[in-house]
This record gives sequence, structure tokens and C-alpha cells, in this order.
Amino acid sequence: MQTIEGTSAKKILVAYFSHSGNTRVIAKQIKDITGGDIFEIKPVNAYPSAYQAVVKQAEKEIKANYRPLLKTRAENIDTYDVFFIGSPNWWSTIAPPVATFLSGYDFKGKTIIPFITHEGSRMGHSVSDIKKLCPTASIADEHPFRGSSVHNARNEVSEWIQKIISTN
Repeated sequence: MQTIEGTSAKKILVAYFSHSGNTRVIAKQIKDITGGDIFEIKPVNAYPSAYQAVVKQAEKEIKANYRPLLKTRAENIDTYDVFFIGSPNWWSTIAPPVATFLSGYDFKGKTIIPFITHEGSRMGHSVSDIKKLCPTASIADEHPFRGSSVHNARNEVSEWIQKIISTN
């Protein structure tokens, strides 16, 4: 396992929601590089596969501050120190299932490292939204990944993680 934030190994969970598969690709790369555990955030009701339909639904849910029910909960969440949290950028923020996940646990004293997949909008205001959902966590070292480039992003992921290790 890579060392994150200090000299002693921290227990890592990579939790992500992926609609098109791009965020899943990055999450698996982070898991492989860090040796952390992985958890896929899945809503009870899947989002439509048609692009315009999911865009419309996401906009409606985000504007209403809707929190969809999730299929499962992460086990032993309190045993983790560092959480890589992944989401596609939907309307300049995290997808509603990620908001449900973050609001469902106590992250006091934990470190959250957000990563976002996008096609030009980068992080949007996702970091400030995560800070609102998890005010007692440390939020740092976020990184956006262009969705169309995720299959060739392993070096970028590795460099980002090495930067996190070397600066903490």
C-alpha cells in the first residue's frame, strides 16, 4: 500500500459513482496504485442511459437537492482514514448518489480526496459542495480527469498520487 499523508500507512477507500464508466476507470487505477479498497456507489434506481435523459434528470435532482437511495452501504467506514471520492461532473458538482453517500457517514477527522471526470468543466464547484456535506473532514488534493482520456490516464493518476504522498 502507498503511504498517504505522512509516514505511516493509512487505510484507503476509493468510493465512486460512475454513469458512463469513466469514473470507474479512474477509481480502479487509484485502487491499483494505492492498494486501497474500492466501493461503487450505486443508486437503487439506475439513471437513464440516453444522454439527454440523464442530463435532464440530473439537473432536476441537483436543483431539488435530491438524495437518491443507494443499493448498499460501505462496511466498516470508520476504519478508513483516507477517502478518494469519485464522481462525474454533473451540472458543475458531484452526482446526487455521491452526495447521498457523503451525507450518510461521519467523516470527522478523515481526509477526502475528490476526483471528477468531465469533458471540459473540470471540478466545477464540487469541492465546495463536498465541504458543505462533510464540514468536519479535511478536503484536499482534488483532481479532474477528462472523461475521453481516462483509458490513457494511468500516468496522470500515478503522478497525482505521488504529488499527494510527497506534499503530505
